[in-house]
Amino acid sequence: MATVDDVRAVAARLPGGEERTTISGTSWFVRSKPFVWECRPWPSIPEPIRTVIATEQVIGLKVGDAIDAQALRQMYPRVFLSQTTRWGEPKVAFRLAEIGAEHLTELVVEAWRVQAPKYLVRAFDDQS
Repeated sequence: MATVDDVRAVAARLPGGEERTTISGTSWFVRSKPFVWECRPWPSIPEPIRTVIATEQVIGLKVGDAIDAQALRQMYPRVFLSQTTRWGEPKVAFRLAEIGAEHLTELVVEAWRVQAPKYLVRAFDDQS
């Protein structure tokens, strides 16, 4: 079972990553662009998704495109929630307790790659 501290540990390894406390909780940014965040049960989120977010630890993150988001939701319907808001940006939300450590790491790194400038991605790839 993953925790917010696990998200924090992965995000801390990423060049240019910055943790911030926002109105919706803890969020991680790269060059002022959010790539991972804690979800809150805002009124704009439809039921029953809002109930899940109110009762479980849910994390949102950026994905490459809407097809990636749809694929994750279809492959892991127990883990990934259906669309949380009507805004069209490519993102997904998932139950933190249902995700494995390796999958969590992959998701956070890929979300960072979506938002990070190319020079930071190259620096990270050169380190790895």
